[in-house]
Amino acid sequence: MQTRLSTTQQQHQQFRQQLRQHIRKTRRNLTALQQQQAAQCITQQALSFIEQHQAQHIALYLAVDGEIATQPLIEQLWQQGKNVYLPVLHPFCQGHLLFLRYLPDTPMKANKFGIFEPHLNVQNVIPLEQLDVIFTPLVAFDKQGNRLGMGGGFYDRTLQNSQRRFITVGLAHQCQQVEALPIESWDIPLEHILAG
Repeated sequence: MQTRLSTTQQQHQQFRQQLRQHIRKTRRNLTALQQQQAAQCITQQALSFIEQHQAQHIALYLAVDGEIATQPLIEQLWQQGKNVYLPVLHPFCQGHLLFLRYLPDTPMKANKFGIFEPHLNVQNVIPLEQLDVIFTPLVAFDKQGNRLGMGGGFYDRTLQNSQRRFITVGLAHQCQQVEALPIESWDIPLEHILAG
């Protein structure tokens, strides 16, 4: 019985990995024009969402690997005087994220995954509970708000034990939606998903 269970778990993990690879490839194959149009669409949706929720402290991310571009949204938020934060790999709490204030002149460095993040400065860290909205990247999503990430579990771990005052919102291309995601017990569904 034990062997059977682990075989099922292996198949489940394998399916998640195959789905990840398929959606990432689909996303990377979008044309420059499709990427640009999606970024414009998402920027408008996100600005409306932020205004509707009167959000002032907003966590975003820098797009990589064909993810929907967030730079146009970030620049609009700066113009509106909003506070923007980016995720940084936690220096001593393995597998967790911190969120640091991000300004046009923030010194940046590549982390171990090659993703640019602000230089760690404790004065720029915001406690999770003070964020109004956390926009998360994702690889795939379904109508139930389930999110499939890159597989590191950073967002799930970070959001798991927080006193949730903030709203979680996934940003994605339409082509990243699937009928139903194979979920794990540690997966934290998102409250909203904006797709462009």
